[in-house]
Amino acid sequence: MTFSIVGNCPKTDMVGVAIATSSICVGSRCPHVLAGAGAVTTQNVTDPAIGPEVLARLAAGAPAEAALAAVMRDRPNSDYRQVALVDLAGNVAHFTGSKILGTNAVVTGAGCVAAGNLLSSKAVPAAMINSFVVRPDLHLADRLLTALQAGIDAGGEEGPTHSAALLVAHRNEWPLVDLRVDWTEECPGLALRHLWDAYEPQIQAYDLRARDPSAAPSYGVAGNE
Repeated sequence: MTFSIVGNCPKTDMVGVAIATSSICVGSRCPHVLAGAGAVTTQNVTDPAIGPEVLARLAAGAPAEAALAAVMRDRPNSDYRQVALVDLAGNVAHFTGSKILGTNAVVTGAGCVAAGNLLSSKAVPAAMINSFVVRPDLHLADRLLTALQAGIDAGGEEGPTHSAALLVAHRNEWPLVDLRVDWTEECPGLALRHLWDAYEPQIQAYDLRARDPSAAPSYGVAGNE
């Protein structure tokens, strides 16, 4: 019941995931990122443990295909899982089990992979990839989010989509971007876009507050001068 795009930015070494689904709180289960390693989405009938296991292998130096193969080999219930990932070098890998729900498809591009299940059509992942690769000058988060919206506009899932998430890692142990729409009756892609538009101008300030609070700007609230 999910469609997503995973990608990297070779200029900045950012990696990230944008994802949407019909169920609640997709951001709590499916996307996973690790600075210096890669980004993973685990979807369909989700096993949230897959993401951290793959990322640990990427961090240890395994390329995308090898990391995924090692985690999924002889794994119980793997027939129900769909996994897509990119490593820091832009290598991609994906896995789709035999019991994936409905119409499903995976499309790869330069430094990116899009995957989905219970899709309105197999054209959805291709629309996301085509959007992602056309503007390499944009911030990775913007590219991922724009690509996700392209998938929504191409038909998305068979049914209504209610939650979405945007997760990007850069140089810190915590994500640079971690935005979620846990439930909405409107378009979660547009709601996520509103969050990104509000958050993007503040990214560097929050990063600086973590690294050097004395040099960081104030929060602009009463009592914080």
